[in-house]
Amino acid sequence: MLLSFYQDKLTEAGCDEAGRGCFAGPVFAAAVILPVNFYHPLLNDSKLLSENHRNQLRPVIEREAVSFAVASIDNEEIDQINILKASFKAMHLALDNLKKRPQLLLIDGNRFIAYKKIPHQCFVKGDSRFASIAAASILAKTYRDEWMQQLHREFPHYSWDRNKGYGTATHRKAIEEFGLCKYHRKSFRLFPVQTELFETGQNDTYKSS
Repeated sequence: MLLSFYQDKLTEAGCDEAGRGCFAGPVFAAAVILPVNFYHPLLNDSKLLSENHRNQLRPVIEREAVSFAVASIDNEEIDQINILKASFKAMHLALDNLKKRPQLLLIDGNRFIAYKKIPHQCFVKGDSRFASIAAASILAKTYRDEWMQQLHREFPHYSWDRNKGYGTATHRKAIEEFGLCKYHRKSFRLFPVQTELFETGQNDTYKSS
């Protein structure tokens, strides 16, 4: 059973990200302020929901939220600043775009870089504890999945329409066969074979991107 709020005096925004552990594509983050009376029986951590249920909830959250925003950091910037900082930056960008200024941030995870002068609380598995974080997790996940579907059309051999850039066996096998493309996170050690591909110049997909 999700808690509606952490406290009842300050306006809360829940924040979460999607795609932090992926081999390819951007990391997305969302910030959501829910109304006091918000309730939906399906609302939960996005990882515990089916794709169909996530897609059902997204328009409900967008319609009912006091304010919401979604932002992303692409793979090139992830490589430059590292994935943890990129996740925090994506959350900050989402918070920048909220139409209502929150007074307290509920963050999924155990670390966060303070946003302006707004206090925050971090919660491990917060997306399965608080409604606003769960709502943020659903928006971040559905927006990112939609983005990876678009990238799949450009590089269909990686099966991003199914694995969304995560390191599944199919994705790893495609990297072995085709090398890396312009959307892969080069700072991640995706495979022991990755170093060899760069050294021998066999990474044709990367070179042509």
